[in-house]
Amino acid sequence: MNKSVATCRKNRVIYLPVSQKTYNINIDVAVRFRALLDPITKKHPELFPSEIINGYQMKDLYYSKKTLIIIRRIKISGISYTIRPSFVMPYLVGMVEDVEKPIFFRKFDIPFWALSYGFGRDPSYWYRIERSLGRNSLVGTTIKNPQDLPLHLVADEKHTWILGTKVYIATTVGKGCILGACIAKDAGEQSLTNAYGLYKEEAHCLNPDYKPETVNNDGWPATRKAWKNNFPNIFLIACFLHVFIKIRDRSKKKFKDIYQQVATKLCDCYEAQTKASFSQRVRRLYEWAKNTSIPSVILEKIEKLKNTVASFSIAYDFPGAHRTSNMLDRLMQRMDRHLFSTQYFHGSLSSAQLSIRGWALIQNFAPSNPLTIKKYNGLLSPAERLNKSRYHDNWLQNLLISASLARLYRAPPQNPI
Repeated sequence: MNKSVATCRKNRVIYLPVSQKTYNINIDVAVRFRALLDPITKKHPELFPSEIINGYQMKDLYYSKKTLIIIRRIKISGISYTIRPSFVMPYLVGMVEDVEKPIFFRKFDIPFWALSYGFGRDPSYWYRIERSLGRNSLVGTTIKNPQDLPLHLVADEKHTWILGTKVYIATTVGKGCILGACIAKDAGEQSLTNAYGLYKEEAHCLNPDYKPETVNNDGWPATRKAWKNNFPNIFLIACFLHVFIKIRDRSKKKFKDIYQQVATKLCDCYEAQTKASFSQRVRRLYEWAKNTSIPSVILEKIEKLKNTVASFSIAYDFPGAHRTSNMLDRLMQRMDRHLFSTQYFHGSLSSAQLSIRGWALIQNFAPSNPLTIKKYNGLLSPAERLNKSRYHDNWLQNLLISASLARLYRAPPQNPI
């Protein structure tokens, strides 16, 4: 049997940014519904298939006994699409106002049984809701405009387990958001190429011509080859922070006085303003270390830095490139706490994939703390700060609207009902 080839097959559910009162008044009469829909197609064309410019036809409607609302379908270029209001959850499992706060608490890894205790329902109900979010494209849902796709990325793998078997979450971060989270069965080149390739696939669904300029990584050979396989013209930047961490972990306690001197000189190297200055400071650091009878565990790392200085200094050629993995490390610390609190994955690979992707979208869209919101002039979440806008003041409705058509990701339901 031939292996199927992944394609950007569009989801056929369109979410409308509309209040429940407005929706209920206009949904059942075709003329009123068209008057409601037309301004939205003009204001937010990215939520609809591009063929919407040629018009659309009314198809049918049906009554949902679960949510007690009417759902309408339309035809665009002969294809049926379901119109769903943003105040209703996917698969009509509930209303957003009833699940928004429990799902927000998942940002802080509150267990499903605790959500069940506090808000009712079965723990599996909350688990399935989080998983359902993972069916959407991370890239397309998080990024509204193709021109906002990041040119400079940070990538690394998070070690975790599925039923005791070690696996790796290939994580891609850009502009403060998690844009890729795909589980690889091993840390080999082919497996990581496929895992990071999901980011490429989703980004190309949004913009087929997208080519990132740089990616910062920790230097693992398979990771570097995986990114080159997916984006042959990308420039690989070694993480300077990892050099510092390796020296710190080997010397901070045992060689305290020497460590302080080395740490100061490393910071001086990092603060160099030009490529030439950085290279010169690294050479001087090595000369100093070699002539100071410095412990071999430190000298070896400094010598390696000198010999591979080009993989660090290349960042100076790209304004905006990431010289360290700080942005990714902050998000992966949250991922680490999340995985630990759940005691890692207990089901299949596909369920683990949906789970971590759903968690990633919650991290991208759930509100930040009030001080952070104030710092960014009222922008509630990392996704809002990336897009400089939001569709709805309710964060979960904003997420669902952003996932209209699953934002060009190949996760249908085949039948739009």
